[in-house]
Amino acid sequence: MSSNATTYDTDVVIIGYGPSGVASALNLGEDGVSCIALEKDRDLYQRARAVTVNDWTMRCFQSLGLDEDLIKDMDETEALRWVRYDGTEIFGLTFPPGRYGHPTSYAIYQPLMEATLREAAKKHESVDVRYGAEVVDVTQDADGVTVSYCEQGVEGGEITKIRAKYALACDGGSSRTRTQLEIPLTGDTLGVRWVVIDAFVRRWWPNRHILTFWSDKQRPVVDIALARGNHRWEIPLNDHEQESDFATNEDVWPLLEALGVSHDDIEIHQHAFYRHHIRAADRWRDGRIFLLGDAGHMMPPWAGAGMQSGIRDAFNITWKLREVLAGRLPDEVLDTYEAERRPNVAFFTDVAINLGKIIKQELTEEEQAALAPKPGEEPQLPPLLWPPMLAAGWARGNLAPGHIEGKMVIQPKLANTRGVLAPLDDLLGRGFVLLGDNVDPTEVLTAEEKAGWDKLNARYSAVRAADQATVGEDDLVDLHGELLAWMRGFGARVIAVRPDRFVAASDISGLAVPVAGSAVASPVPAAPTDDPAPVNA
Repeated sequence: MSSNATTYDTDVVIIGYGPSGVASALNLGEDGVSCIALEKDRDLYQRARAVTVNDWTMRCFQSLGLDEDLIKDMDETEALRWVRYDGTEIFGLTFPPGRYGHPTSYAIYQPLMEATLREAAKKHESVDVRYGAEVVDVTQDADGVTVSYCEQGVEGGEITKIRAKYALACDGGSSRTRTQLEIPLTGDTLGVRWVVIDAFVRRWWPNRHILTFWSDKQRPVVDIALARGNHRWEIPLNDHEQESDFATNEDVWPLLEALGVSHDDIEIHQHAFYRHHIRAADRWRDGRIFLLGDAGHMMPPWAGAGMQSGIRDAFNITWKLREVLAGRLPDEVLDTYEAERRPNVAFFTDVAINLGKIIKQELTEEEQAALAPKPGEEPQLPPLLWPPMLAAGWARGNLAPGHIEGKMVIQPKLANTRGVLAPLDDLLGRGFVLLGDNVDPTEVLTAEEKAGWDKLNARYSAVRAADQATVGEDDLVDLHGELLAWMRGFGARVIAVRPDRFVAASDISGLAVPVAGSAVASPVPAAPTDDPAPVNA
């Protein structure tokens, strides 16, 4: 049923202003899309929950010009290992160089990262953040969403209503929005309760910088260096142990001393308890409302992908909202949000569960032996570090392994016609772009295909080798031939790249602007062998 209301207070209302919410606001604000963010808490949550971001997530922040500011409060993660209490190493991995313009992995301190993101959002006039705003009701009709909120903690306070075209529910695992929409949350909450201990480092201890999983059936431990001289341990409580047994910081010391940690090494500054969740909402879109982050899905922490998945949700849905609100793409493209993000979240959830089995010593001896490479063999890249891909969604062509469609384009350093050297994305801008291998893409497109991309304000750039002259003013120079080699490895001469840097189409399967159902879905995730360029290039 349509509403008579034809005016809106904003284009998008964001419910919750954690990592998913602030990422949504930043991406919308960067494009001048109006949004109002409602956050019930007045202050930033000071506990460090997430511990890492990878090169994909940093590429998202790069698109906002925030990567350098964020890196100031991050440390590059060099390696990880699984070890037993007797010091025996089960498996170890040195992170390979990142292929998306950033190191493969960073250790973070989440409160500092969120503070930087929130500060950056203040520069956008189209972003209105309201703290202490507790949402009490969410309704929608065919034309928009109405969100009602009151001042948090004020009983009987005045109700304020916001009318928006779309709403993003970023209100966490206990999402009130999801509950009001009566969307089931399917899955399990594991019974074991974990204590998380955060500390300040007083002095360095051997190999502190290596992300370490202490593997043990009774007391597995996550031992991880956070940024800015912080460190964390995550330790499960045994059946006979209660939270009350660890009421103070002094009470948790025996757990750390068992790992060889002393008062000389650290100063504990806080600890908390939590359980692992493996849950996903039955649907992530309900009319004009979308579930992001923990509101839509929760996973164990072992893959370090929980917060990052929410941030990627935000960057996926917001560029599509921008195009729909501008009238350049139909509303149906918003259905591809869940089609694209759910398989990726499910993949990282499975990775997290399997990593947990290693940590908790739930693998058989044969399965443990299979982790290590055979003598003379190069170690296989673990699924945790496999390259991003789409398994379905807004793309044209075959999304199966071995095809360029649906892959994330690599990000080497290139030059423009004026000789400015920069990472690829900094030269492409925030929109759609078609790249041609030593050819102007407009020479390959039909008139109808070009009209479709013109409507999306796409750019067209020929990519030249370093020993070639540029021709058009939008030409790019591939200094070391990495991008051209990557395209040629898939047999592509021209590719169409989405704002989130996934390949939407190529000359192999046709360069028309994708429509719903124009891609062949992939049945399996892409392994690193599906990338024709060397993993460690």
